Amino acid sequence: MSLRPYTLTFDAHDPRRLAKFWCGALGYDITLDNADEVAIEKAGDASVLPLLFVRVPDEKAVKNRVHLDLAPYDQSAEVDRLKALGAREVDIGQRDVSWIVMADPEGNEFCVLTAR
Repeated sequence: MSLRPYTLTFDAHDPRRLAKFWCGALGYDITLDNADEVAIEKAGDASVLPLLFVRVPDEKAVKNRVHLDLAPYDQSAEVDRLKALGAREVDIGQRDVSWIVMADPEGNEFCVLTAR
């Protein structure tokens, strides 16, 4: 097979703002920046999937069908750090689980797992 993932793409109202949040969250760098799309990737590590943020006019309406699961060393410290960057905890009906569901500044859900 000759296919491989190239980017994970997010629809966004403000691609630059969302890219900056995720750069702060993941330690990525902006590698493409124009009015309609911004790409970020982990400098020096081609094995890590880049993220692409593309401008769209419509609002996010429902829970994401795809999301990131992030594996921290210290879940509580990372949740606090992500909140300081602009994320918030959200309840999507997850009940009593070991991970914490959060949303980025445009409402895209992601999970912060327990230490791995």
